[in-house]
Amino acid sequence: MVGRDGPARRERGASVTTVYTWDLRVLGPVGVLSPEGRPIALGGRRQRELLCLLLTARGRIVGLDRLVDDLWPDDPPPRARGSVRTFVSDLRRALEADRARPRVLVTEGPGYALRPPPDRVDLLRAEQRVEASRDAPPERAARLLEEALAQWRGEPFAEFAGAEWARGERARLAELRVRAVERLAQARLDTGRTDEAVAALHALVADHPWREEAWRLLALGLYRGGRRSDALAALATARARLVGELGLDPDPRLAELEVGILRGDPALRPPSSARDVWSDTTAAYAAVPARSRLETTAALVSDLAVSGAVAAAAEQRLETIAAAERFGDPELTARVIGRFDVPGVWTRSDDPAGAAAVVAAAERTLERLGDGGSRAGRARLLATVAMESRGTADRGGQAREAERIARELGDPRLLCSALAGRLMQAFERTGTARERCGIAAEVVGLAVDHDLATFEVHGRISRMQALSALGRFGEADADADRVDALAEGFDRPLAGVFTALYRRMRRDGPPSRAAEVLAGSDMAGLAEGTAGLVAVCALPEEGAAPGPAPDTGPYTPWVRPWLAARAGDGARARALLDALAAPPRDLLQEALWLLVLKAALRAGHPEAVRRAADALRPAADERAAGSALLDLGPIAPWLARAG
Repeated sequence: MVGRDGPARRERGASVTTVYTWDLRVLGPVGVLSPEGRPIALGGRRQRELLCLLLTARGRIVGLDRLVDDLWPDDPPPRARGSVRTFVSDLRRALEADRARPRVLVTEGPGYALRPPPDRVDLLRAEQRVEASRDAPPERAARLLEEALAQWRGEPFAEFAGAEWARGERARLAELRVRAVERLAQARLDTGRTDEAVAALHALVADHPWREEAWRLLALGLYRGGRRSDALAALATARARLVGELGLDPDPRLAELEVGILRGDPALRPPSSARDVWSDTTAAYAAVPARSRLETTAALVSDLAVSGAVAAAAEQRLETIAAAERFGDPELTARVIGRFDVPGVWTRSDDPAGAAAVVAAAERTLERLGDGGSRAGRARLLATVAMESRGTADRGGQAREAERIARELGDPRLLCSALAGRLMQAFERTGTARERCGIAAEVVGLAVDHDLATFEVHGRISRMQALSALGRFGEADADADRVDALAEGFDRPLAGVFTALYRRMRRDGPPSRAAEVLAGSDMAGLAEGTAGLVAVCALPEEGAAPGPAPDTGPYTPWVRPWLAARAGDGARARALLDALAAPPRDLLQEALWLLVLKAALRAGHPEAVRRAADALRPAADERAAGSALLDLGPIAPWLARAG
């Protein structure tokens, strides 16, 4: 049932829920309106004042004697207490349908409390919206603050402006409103609604000439609206009033803003959301000629890769290269291929077939360019061939040629790209940790000097790997810390995979932690079999493996002999060693050769011992930790056992 002007009662099974439809307003003339906007009779002035007194108590019980003192501060009549009870009864008649069980105006002990639904009182609605705007993004904050300010229809508790109880509440609400106006102006400035903000701020400083924040926002708004001289004049007016009339030093932020305006500080420009920038840019991009779009798309694909979308970037990269080749312009194709200068830090490709296709396209383009193409384009193609051939073919010559050209041209980014190729091609033998450390250090130096964040990440991870092999873990720790800081600051999530695996190794963490880190890396070349290899290397030197052998993927041929030997099956270990090829020339070759040497020593296979020891001698002063993922300890003691 719905009452004429009061609450509605909704039947819900055996219970009854009361929905109040009136609206209590105190931010201006005090009154209660029906859903149709008709005033609901509240009785005389003191009855309305009682309602306001109880509202300002915020749901707390107000004693009868306190109400009498506030309603009749000078000389209460003999029947004042009885009058208050009558006022309460009349107010309940206006506000409560079920006056036998009041929920809005309740009696507790020797007093009363007013507990209206917050959405039925303008003051409470305003406060809620102002509070909700604090942590909201600018667009939502502006909407909330506009709704809050719309609740004001005049002076709060205007009818009782002279009452003692109202003074503190009116001052608080006046401050709340002014702060809401200032924050709304800030939100409007942040969303590009400069004219609206400036108009409101002009009115605010006229009414409140001592509000320094209002003056600051007004000057900022004028500046953003292209009115630089007006902005400076506003700051001068604020300073003159504060110093000349009040003798106060202005807020330092006013002086900072003035300096920024005079210098044309870019930081004072209005912020734009990423969504707006992206939509505006892509809309304009459609008008760019197709050839130029290809080069820009190649750069975007590069950003996709370093931002973690490895699989999507690989697919888009091949399509972009194919589109460039269809133009029949080798210079364009060289630029498109070269724009993807994403360095690798792992020696197995995530997409071998795709990498082979890129190498083939780069080699075709090199042939078509001949001797007439740009040297920088040629160097980029050679660096690409070196990078994409990692772990599959010896392209060290191409990497060194790219490096030579880059040094002659004095191009730091190109040199970083060429050195990245050299790092991935630096595994023609074991024991290259010192060489790799030196190359990586040069990459880091170039990247820091020329603000190349992606290459700094690459150089520091590569150096972390080399330092691990050299046992210089303190320096490697420092590189890992810097990589994490760069990854956070420049959105390089994949870098954190390598530092997390490194820290697991350093703290001797459980192999399951490696599996957890690798699971979501989207780097197949790193993830395949690596967690299993970490688990195998964590096993004791002898004894049967607990349960089934971990999945070691492409590393399985070099793991099986050791697992058989440590389990006491020498015959099987020897048979496996007889058929064993050399491990891939990559970051894990020292670790895999050491597993082979351990297996051969335990199983009694002299030829395999000699072979593994010969392969490991260049790394005699290193640890089998060149990957920074696992550490089998110093290599020298095992070489000593091999003789």
